[in-house]
Amino acid sequence: MTPLPDCFCPVDGTRVPTGSLAWCCPVCRGPLDLDFAPTPASLKSLAGRVNSLWRYAECLPLSSPSVSLGEGRTPLVPLKDGVSAKLDFLMPTLSFKDRGAVLLAELALRLRPGRVVADSSGNAGTAVAAYCARAQLPCTVYVPDGTSAKKLEQIGAHGARLEVVPGDREAAARAAREAADEEGTFYASHVFNPYFLHGTKTYVHELWEDLGGRLPEVIVVPVGNGTLLLGASLAIAELHAAGMIDRRPALYAVQSAAVAPLAHAWHEGADDLVGVTPAAPTFAEGIAIPRPPRARQILRAVRDSGGTFLTVTEDQLRHAQRDLASQGLYVESTGVACWAAVREGALGARTAVVPLCGAGLKTGLADS
Repeated sequence: MTPLPDCFCPVDGTRVPTGSLAWCCPVCRGPLDLDFAPTPASLKSLAGRVNSLWRYAECLPLSSPSVSLGEGRTPLVPLKDGVSAKLDFLMPTLSFKDRGAVLLAELALRLRPGRVVADSSGNAGTAVAAYCARAQLPCTVYVPDGTSAKKLEQIGAHGARLEVVPGDREAAARAAREAADEEGTFYASHVFNPYFLHGTKTYVHELWEDLGGRLPEVIVVPVGNGTLLLGASLAIAELHAAGMIDRRPALYAVQSAAVAPLAHAWHEGADDLVGVTPAAPTFAEGIAIPRPPRARQILRAVRDSGGTFLTVTEDQLRHAQRDLASQGLYVESTGVACWAAVREGALGARTAVVPLCGAGLKTGLADS
């Protein structure tokens, strides 16, 4: 079995052996990154490999998966005017979070904790619960009040213990982090654990393969905690460093106008969050994160790519969800945010891909 790479703190450089159950930097308590710089396989060598994200084995920090549910390799379909959609809601648990959750479950299997804990507004918790069930690992998921009943049902169906925390998404995160500090606990955090990002980056490796060794001019991603955007940035860097793309696509980050701390910081020209963003109701509950722990990394990734931030209103989300449904694509209200941001021509004539991240059955239609 391949040795596990070490983690390190991107802020102060503190190193943390991946073999430990430490979930954050012991100095600043911030998220960790992975000391891992792989070289992707050539396009030609991918032919005939397993039809899941594990086909990109050279770029993954874990080998020999045992809990895979066939995640990845989701379809890419045209929408209009050079914009295509990647159907990441066609995953085993019906959201893109499976890309990172399978890496977390594989890592937990190797570390053999007494239990696994996670926090989520729904989709990440569902994915972690499912892969822990597959791995036969005991799992507890902390969710905030108001989480979709269907998401709660799905988490419970996988056998995870549910802890519904009074308050908002950040209250659920605080409760999970307190539990994560208990001995023998593995925190399957899609925010703090860098293995999750190395799972989400396969989204872009798939785009590159399906587009014949190139990427669109713009990659549009929804951003709450930024796990898909930061994964995309990792993959773009890997492909560019290997000479497999000659230009980097611009990253367009989309937030709900109701909860847009990163977009606010961006338009202020700041390198980190500015002021306090209160939690507010929004149809895009999955990206309603007032204080994302990786804010500095997200802002830098968008800036370095030549991208920008866009925000969408509740009306735009509602109309985009129904528009996609009229095209045969039933997507949850968070998952339509990127289409809401660009469907009226915000990208001009540039080619782009938007992710449709979660199935509509998870939330139903946004209120009319």
